[in-house]
Amino acid sequence: MNDTNNTEHDYIVVRAEENGVTIWGLTRGSTTKFHHTEKLDAGEVYIAQFTEITSAIKIRGKAKLYTKHGVVEVG
Repeated sequence: MNDTNNTEHDYIVVRAEENGVTIWGLTRGSTTKFHHTEKLDAGEVYIAQFTEITSAIKIRGKAKLYTKHGVVEVG
């Protein structure tokens, strides 16, 4: 079934604006846990997708997030 309102497959693009930007993927379910970590340096780009496992993404450091909702500046 093709559900255009399903956010499970949405993705974001993270562009690091400084060295040492950290990205964590967090799990779904009754207990939220960290399941993946990435570290970016200035100018590096990371594409993250929400899946049946990943329900949230945490970002620390100066970065720009590009989503279907617009651009968000972090840090």
